[in-house]
Amino acid sequence: MGNVLSLTRLRAQFIKEVLSILRDPRSRMVVFVPPLLQLLVFAFAATLEVRNVELAVYNQDAGRWSYELIERLENAMFINSVQHVAAAQQLPELIDQGKVMVALHIPVDFSRAIAAGESGQVQALIDGRRSNSGQITLSYLSTIAAEVSAEVRESEVLSPLLVRHWFNPNLTYRWFIVPSLSGVLALFSALLITSLSIARERELGTFDQLLVSPTSTTEIIISKSLPALAIGTVLGLLMIAAAVWLFQVPFSGSFSLLLISLMLFILSVVGIGLMISAISSTQQQAILGAFAVGVPAVLMSGFSTPVENMPVVLQWLAQGIPLTHFLIIVQGSFLKALPASDIFARLWPLATIALVSLSTATLFVRGRLQ
Repeated sequence: MGNVLSLTRLRAQFIKEVLSILRDPRSRMVVFVPPLLQLLVFAFAATLEVRNVELAVYNQDAGRWSYELIERLENAMFINSVQHVAAAQQLPELIDQGKVMVALHIPVDFSRAIAAGESGQVQALIDGRRSNSGQITLSYLSTIAAEVSAEVRESEVLSPLLVRHWFNPNLTYRWFIVPSLSGVLALFSALLITSLSIARERELGTFDQLLVSPTSTTEIIISKSLPALAIGTVLGLLMIAAAVWLFQVPFSGSFSLLLISLMLFILSVVGIGLMISAISSTQQQAILGAFAVGVPAVLMSGFSTPVENMPVVLQWLAQGIPLTHFLIIVQGSFLKALPASDIFARLWPLATIALVSLSTATLFVRGRLQ
């Protein structure tokens, strides 16, 4: 009879949590609308590709190859316009005024050096205020300059360097960013749902009813975890479906293993959200706490910068972030059919994080109930 009553209480608590999320306009707006809008916005806006570059050129060379270089620059897809200046002093002035990102100074002996089999030297001034975009643009320009130089070298023309990019042949940045967004946005969705759960009860005054109810701490934890697990999993699957059908990102891995990984990832985030909710007195505090935890987690997970580039201490901390392991799984499942052994190697850290976070959340909630 005790088990039946326990299951009955769990069912009632689960229904109450789901209805409280669906009926509360603020919860609906926070949980459902932003992730779907952010998926569409970030898929187009969050990119390291550089386009519409403004370029300035001061050309002192009257030879063929300087004009060949300028023609290729004017026809390059990433360049919006090429401004020709009459003096070298104008180049830094254009950069100072923010009118161009890169300025090129082609010396008088550029064509002669290339015709003699040497490497023609071109001075490039880059706007350091936009360092990332400037460095990416410089790499584009270096490729164009190398192609011009290679045209007069018969050995390079006969034996060109062949480059193949595995898993992403055309270096389509959206193939990387969209699968990763499914993990990032699912993280914030699950984090917000669980962060608001107990804080909502306390703010609405219904938390006192839990204190006098026969519901145990374990039942409260389970009843508040299951809605977040279900909603977070559904949102994650919607984003994965959008990546496949809307953005045409190829999926080559195992869907069943990805689903298991997604659920375990959401479960590990749920424990963190419950800890935030347990120490928050209002829903506003819970939302701020969720973003205070979520934003550093995204930055340290390898989403924007490789974990290997971080200091050793941050690399160790990154291993305790669920998103770090899930990003490897979801990216590998989409682009390179990640083997099951590699997926399981990332699942056990997720399971460990979920166990630790849920156990700690239980202690936090029990402390609030006493």
